[in-house]
This record gives sequence, structure tokens and C-alpha cells, in this order.
Amino acid sequence: MAAPIQSPAKCEVRSVIRFLNVKGERPVEIHKQIVAVYGNIMNQQNVTKWCREISEGRIDVHYEQRSGRPSLISDDLLQKTEGEIHANRCMTIRELHHIIPEVSKTTIHEAVTEKLGYSRKLCTRWVPKMLTDDHKTKRTGSVLKFLMHYTQEGDEFLYSIVTGNETRVFHHTPESKQQSLQWHHMHSPRTKKLKTSISVEKKHGVRFLEQNGHSPGRFHASWLNN
Repeated sequence: MAAPIQSPAKCEVRSVIRFLNVKGERPVEIHKQIVAVYGNIMNQQNVTKWCREISEGRIDVHYEQRSGRPSLISDDLLQKTEGEIHANRCMTIRELHHIIPEVSKTTIHEAVTEKLGYSRKLCTRWVPKMLTDDHKTKRTGSVLKFLMHYTQEGDEFLYSIVTGNETRVFHHTPESKQQSLQWHHMHSPRTKKLKTSISVEKKHGVRFLEQNGHSPGRFHASWLNN
């Protein structure tokens, strides 16, 4: 027995159904012959459906072109959505829906993520300071001085080092990482943001520590109103 015909065109199988149906074959027998020649390409239910439509006068063995549901995502919507995101990359889908209320949030989400390519929102990465080249040069010079003293004096030099730490407690809540989420494309670079303060009113805590972790006698921890 010859091997089944591989990957036949659908219109070819329907043409065979039409031919056998005109000859008077029953749908059950037509399905058996199709399985024998083409393999399990179509179930008996679909064979029966096509036989019924052909008997009712259908000639075309191709599927009718379906218009489908019209897309609600127009070029104007994409342009407006893109403009709003460029103006404020922290914009949420809910906020976009308030600006463009004529379309649903689901449609806006599809426009943003699938059509415009904004696949995710990233938090702004916090950095302690934005150092200039001059700052970096001064810090490198300080490190080299410490290394020189340590080479000359050994571990005794470490006991002469006093480190300081300061903490600012502001009178307002800074922007959270959730609030700093911005829309980005898959390969967009991650943005940076300084930890800055808007409020002038704050508490300023200062503490100095020796190498053993204790506060030296001439220094103390204190809170300063600023």
C-alpha cells in the first residue's frame, strides 16, 4: 500500500470530497477513503459538513474570505499614545485611559506593548552620586595617599583613621521606585536618577567612628536641625 500523501492542499482534499459526493458516496465512506490516501487530515464531522454544503449547491472549495473583527488600534491612537509616553515615561495604562477614554484599557495596553513595542517598565537605578572627572581625580589622589601612609606605617596607621557617617531624614516621602517606573523598549538603556530632596526642612545626623568601631572622645553622634 502506498504511503499517504504528505501535506496536501486543503482545497485538494475538498475537491476530492466534492468528486466523491457527486458520485453518490456516503460521508462515512468518503472519510475512510480520505484517511487511506491523505492520512488523518480531516475528521468525519468536517467531511459531513462539506458534503452537506456541496449537496446544497456549493461549488467553491475554498474558504470564504472573512473580514474579521476590525482593529480598534488606529494610526492616530498609536501616535497619540506614543506622544503621551514620550512626554511622561512614568505614565500608567490607567492614566492613558483617562487621557484617551474613547478606547478601553485593554486596547491601550495592546497598543503600548504589542504595537509600539514597550515590553516592560523599568525602575530608575539609584546611584549615590553623579561624580565628575574632578571628583574622581580627587578621590583617586586620596586613596593613593592612604596607601602610601599604610606602606610606611603599617597597621598602626589604621588606628589613626576616623570615619564619618551622616544621615538625612527629610520631612517628606521621596519618590518610590514604583513611582519611577518608565516605559522602555526591549533594548532601551536604563535611566539613572539622583537621590535628591525637595524639602528644605530635614534632620541631619552625624557620627564618627574609630577603627575599633567606637566613637572617639573628641567626636560624638548628634542630630542637627537643618
